[in-house]
Amino acid sequence: MVRLIKFTLGLALLWTLFWAIAAYGLSQSLTGWFDEQRNRGWHSEYAGVDTDGYPWRHVTRMTSPVLADPASGVAWQADWISFDSPAVWPGHQTLRFPETQRLSYFDQTLTIDADAMTARLDLHPGFALALDRMELTAGEWQLRDGQTPLIGAASLVASMVQTDQPETYQFDVDAGGFTPGPNLRQLIHSTDGLPETFDALKLDMTIGFDRQWDISALEQSRPQPLKIDVKLADVQWGALRILAAGTVAADARGYPLGAITIKADNWREMLAMAEASGAMPTRAVGPAEKVLGMLAGLGGNPNALDVQLNFRDGFVALGPFPLGPVPQMVIR
Repeated sequence: MVRLIKFTLGLALLWTLFWAIAAYGLSQSLTGWFDEQRNRGWHSEYAGVDTDGYPWRHVTRMTSPVLADPASGVAWQADWISFDSPAVWPGHQTLRFPETQRLSYFDQTLTIDADAMTARLDLHPGFALALDRMELTAGEWQLRDGQTPLIGAASLVASMVQTDQPETYQFDVDAGGFTPGPNLRQLIHSTDGLPETFDALKLDMTIGFDRQWDISALEQSRPQPLKIDVKLADVQWGALRILAAGTVAADARGYPLGAITIKADNWREMLAMAEASGAMPTRAVGPAEKVLGMLAGLGGNPNALDVQLNFRDGFVALGPFPLGPVPQMVIR
């Protein structure tokens, strides 16, 4: 009996020592990353770091974190952020955010209000720390400027999951009950017939990269996309709906090569909204409406547009009509 007690106490002591060493390592990694950003010229600071969760978890809470990139003018800050992982493997991290966060772009500051915003990061065991899954979820959320809501939704799910092919990842985005704010509705001159919220705002696609995402993406260079397969992009707002699907691959120069099929209902109203928002010059609306009307007529329904975006040699064309240059498929 005495031996059993000693063995149990010794095991508990070893586990406590392991937990403490791992907690110290996690804390040093987190603060070291902030220090590294500061050395790169960023504004990077925090008020304190504490680790709890003994004996089965490591819960590290950082208070008053601030990150700002002077080159881009983008900054983020919050009252706190927590990192939660099993004590046996820190590669399964759960990040939890406060209900209020602040985003800044030079002298403009926006506020994010989000219920239960959580980010999940799952890494494969090993020195490479290859990404298995990354996911951001939230309940009701809103982006506002002062007291004016800009956009929001009843929920949010955005995920990146490794497939059976290590270099290929599945991407899913679903913003349930997406709601444009009053400024956005006024900007695009949306009609009173459109509902307050979108019926659908979803994206389902896979991206194949030249290598899998792992620690080298932070220490060396980013994996580059080679093929994008859009299984379905679905945007529906009342009577307005856009569906898209197709595949593009990077050519020898990194430009997209392939085709995306787009189906749009009530496209004339979308064209009018693009003109009202300034996204399309007024002088271009008339010619565009004639061309799109002709293409819609070929499909048999003048209110529904079924066209194909063709990508080749660094340019994109709507059916046989050239639209202009496109950017390279490059992640900086």
